[in-house]
Amino acid sequence: MTDSLRENSPGVIRVERRSVGFIPQQERYGNAWNQFTLWFGANLQITTVVTGALAYVLGGDVFWSLIGLFIGQVAGGVVMALHSAQGPRLGLPQMISSRAQFGVYGAAIPLILIIFMYLGFAASGTVLAGQAITNLYHGSTWSGILIFGAASAVFAIIGYNIIHRLSRWVSVISIIAFAYLFFRFFIIADVGDLLSIKEFTWPSFLLAMALSASWQIAYGPYVADYSRYLPENTKSNSVFILTLAGTVISSTIAMSFGVFIAAWAGDAFKGDEVGTVVRLGTGGVVAGLIYLSIAIGKLSINVLNTYGGFMSMMTTYSGFRGKAEIPQSLRIISILIMTTISCLIALLGRDEFLPAFSSFLLFLLTFFIPWSAINLADFYWISKEKYDVPALADPDGRYGRWNVSALIAFIGGILIQLPFVATHFYTGPLVAKLGGADISWIVGLVATTVLYLALRPLDRRTFPDHTILPEENPVRHVDGS
Repeated sequence: MTDSLRENSPGVIRVERRSVGFIPQQERYGNAWNQFTLWFGANLQITTVVTGALAYVLGGDVFWSLIGLFIGQVAGGVVMALHSAQGPRLGLPQMISSRAQFGVYGAAIPLILIIFMYLGFAASGTVLAGQAITNLYHGSTWSGILIFGAASAVFAIIGYNIIHRLSRWVSVISIIAFAYLFFRFFIIADVGDLLSIKEFTWPSFLLAMALSASWQIAYGPYVADYSRYLPENTKSNSVFILTLAGTVISSTIAMSFGVFIAAWAGDAFKGDEVGTVVRLGTGGVVAGLIYLSIAIGKLSINVLNTYGGFMSMMTTYSGFRGKAEIPQSLRIISILIMTTISCLIALLGRDEFLPAFSSFLLFLLTFFIPWSAINLADFYWISKEKYDVPALADPDGRYGRWNVSALIAFIGGILIQLPFVATHFYTGPLVAKLGGADISWIVGLVATTVLYLALRPLDRRTFPDHTILPEENPVRHVDGS
């Protein structure tokens, strides 16, 4: 049995050998169902609860917040799942494929912004997990943050295989924990009374949609990282449907719970998000188990953020170095750097988590909607899913260093959204005329797609008539041999 096949065998835990390079066909394994368990486990956790709670905390009601959150889940989930379906087709991390749109060097521009996204999500998740861990032994939050950061780094270093295994266990644990919490909540709270809080306003309804849509779309830059090992003949429809179902079902459960608990707890929820959830239990051992399940649930998604962050860092590095793969030592160093920075951010910002996180999450849309629109329009409409994979590591190849049309569309998409953005630190001039509603993500998605297609005459790229994989070009092996 070869090392690559042994690495992916059941029961074997080894440090992943691949990073930003192409996954050869003989190393592909698994099935589309893995995408359901991965994204179900990743979303059924405390940060998703807090995100849903924001729909109420920031001025919404209960009933229409639930509806708005669900619509946003589906809309954002479709975009996210379309990215996921690219993984088996290309065998590449998501952001490597962006070189086909932006150029080998040009892809670094959205990548830098995406690295900040990973740092923000990893830091915010570490704050919540740190709260849960320290409550297990009544220590200080900073110690829980460091413990959780170290655990995230270990799992990210081991890599893809253990991440999928972790997600399956997290799914089971999270289902049990949330079933218990919902059971306790229905006993303690008057859910019917909470649902009667029904006061529709467009700004609050669209805010709920934006919160959940941004949650899903923010996965776009790394979702294909976790489907790239699937066999090339895996049906795209299966990957799309199972990714969509896993992420929407779990996120809807968690965010709905967040709305309910925020409405029930009132001001006590702010600043003590984890404690409010745990107090639904009966105390003692049960409370400890809930804290533990919260920490384990956060571990799954935090490992994804750490892993995705290092992939983005190394995609930027390898692009400018003209390399298709990186050394194992550099892989480990980049993960440790990512973990260290996210822990420092968590330590410095732990006291102002909720307001900072809400502004961060909403403003993310401004930058990732244009990237997502360009990536999907190019892959599905312009290139017809046919890329030259070896050329993605060649600045002098068919995709070149910079694709001006994509960069113009990306910057234009950001600027088009600004008048419609509504966050705590920036509000666009047209928001007031819309009654305070934030529709920037809708405007950005449509406008960027139209702009990118309109700029097609400036595009000097050539496309192959079929997907070219590294095996078809023995001169360019991704492992450096």
